[in-house]
Amino acid sequence: AILFTNCSKHNEDDLSGTGNLTINFENRAGIEPFVFGKDFKNAAGETLNFSTFNYFVSNFVLVKADGSKYTVPKDSCYFLCKHENAASRSIVLKNVPAGDYTEARFIIGVDSLKSVSDISQRKGVLDPTGAAAGMYWVWNSGYIFVKVEGTSPQAPLNSATNERTFQYHTGLFGGKDSPTLNNIKNVVLKTTEAAEVRKGHESPEMHVYVDILEMFSSPVNISVAANPLSHAGPFSKTVANNYADMFTLHHVHNHN
Repeated sequence: AILFTNCSKHNEDDLSGTGNLTINFENRAGIEPFVFGKDFKNAAGETLNFSTFNYFVSNFVLVKADGSKYTVPKDSCYFLCKHENAASRSIVLKNVPAGDYTEARFIIGVDSLKSVSDISQRKGVLDPTGAAAGMYWVWNSGYIFVKVEGTSPQAPLNSATNERTFQYHTGLFGGKDSPTLNNIKNVVLKTTEAAEVRKGHESPEMHVYVDILEMFSSPVNISVAANPLSHAGPFSKTVANNYADMFTLHHVHNHN
């Protein structure tokens, strides 16, 4: 009862003004915490040991219990989450209108408009020569939405590294000069426990699980033995369709 009270709703108060809303992304591997250097099993029964797990999330829209929506301004809605950087996986949406929010919508990736915009409009985590280094295809003028790398005893031997590696770099927003696949994925997270944004209150937190093993199953089981490498080819659609549901809203924490 004490724990429930501590996480319970604020007293009804002034819904004018703005506050912040925090979204914490906790990477998981099924029911286990996700860590580099540990063996996990995919749906095909293969052993996976990860060394890279990065993803872009952007274009956030928050929905109140009454159905009204708040769209986060374009210059404040791009985030690059890296597993090795815990701070990058705790994002703060600032100046959100006060209210009770029961839904968060966003995309996995970077939208086409921003992807083709002038480099002067792509700063911070979108800077290909800075924070986004390694998450941008210069040759393809596009961002890598999700980047996963590692080793597996079932993967073919990589002659360049003499290791059995897998590598999935998934991007493509539909193409600038010619059509490509569009691997941008929409995410909708709903909760019955509203995140209560209030002026002058500590930011409520949406705690989201990100299950990397979902990338290897549902709707298609991906085998690193059969498909150890995927970049901008047709198979990237399979990868993107799989990881589209890797985000799950686990709980909301409101601070009194």
